[in-house]
Amino acid sequence: MVGQMKSILFLFIFLVLSKTVISARKPSKSQPKPCKNFVLYYHDIMFGVDDVQNATSAAITNPPGLGNFKFGKLVIFDDPMTIDKNFQSEPVARAQGFYFYDMKNDYNAWFAYTLVFNSTQHKGTLNIMGADLMMVQSRDLSVVGGTGDFFMSRGIVTFETDTFEGAKYFRVKMDIKLYDCY
Repeated sequence: MVGQMKSILFLFIFLVLSKTVISARKPSKSQPKPCKNFVLYYHDIMFGVDDVQNATSAAITNPPGLGNFKFGKLVIFDDPMTIDKNFQSEPVARAQGFYFYDMKNDYNAWFAYTLVFNSTQHKGTLNIMGADLMMVQSRDLSVVGGTGDFFMSRGIVTFETDTFEGAKYFRVKMDIKLYDCY
């Protein structure tokens, strides 16, 4: 009788633990909902000889000639962020940082920048970094931290090129989804 009870108890514990281990390994089919979600437009005007007043970015290094995809070019920027597509709209933030082209066989850039908010709606910063695979319609970069209203935030920024006018001007729609909000 005691032997049967031990066997039943062992079987019960084994089944409970097996179920716990199996359920812990199953990937979740639903993604968490963001605690903050908003869209901004990133406007970049590259410095040239005729647009000193309007330039928001400048190439610090020029490509060394290794391929046709600007490999090695480094750009520093201080770009306005607006809530609509109009470059003349009041900026709600500034994107301050750099990107460099890091592929020899296709257009690809690696970004590292801070969104600096100083508006009536938000105060603080969001730090963003990651690869921008330019030839892909939609691409994600990581939000790796923040300050102020965005203290210790983490999340995803989805880039979509909205307008591209060669090296002179481009506009990127940024869909910002924060999953860690304090």
